[in-house]
Amino acid sequence: MSVLYAIIRLRGRSGVPPDVAETLRKLRLSRKYVAVIYPKNPSVDGMLAVVKDWVTWGEIDEETLKELLVRRGKLAGNKPFTEEHIKEVLGMGIDDFVKALINGKLQLHKLEDVVKPVFRLHPPKGGFKKSTRKPVGSDGELGYRGSEINKLLRRMM
Repeated sequence: MSVLYAIIRLRGRSGVPPDVAETLRKLRLSRKYVAVIYPKNPSVDGMLAVVKDWVTWGEIDEETLKELLVRRGKLAGNKPFTEEHIKEVLGMGIDDFVKALINGKLQLHKLEDVVKPVFRLHPPKGGFKKSTRKPVGSDGELGYRGSEINKLLRRMM
């Protein structure tokens, strides 16, 4: 079972250093309140080290991933995410699709022709509890937050 990271951009486009801007572009985090799903590997960890002051990330669980796909997912061509289309193209239901993503059999960023790899989110219900300019450990919202990312994602859907 592989670990999937949910990565959310929390800060805007103004004042971004060029190396950080390029890394955000490679992660497909083009704007504020956009989320992507990537498997944990050394290259993603290296990119997260570069953009740690602009994003927050953690391990997404199966239920939150399914809810994210159903509520905020889009198919290629900007159509709503439907179980019928996933069955037609991949030959599996949403539950099987989520399990395949969690187990590492499928990778969302490699299925661009089926599902959009980017999820546009709302600002969190109830607002941010801390500063969006400081890391999680020191009264902030940025950086690695582990499984707490699931609570934030549910507030942003």
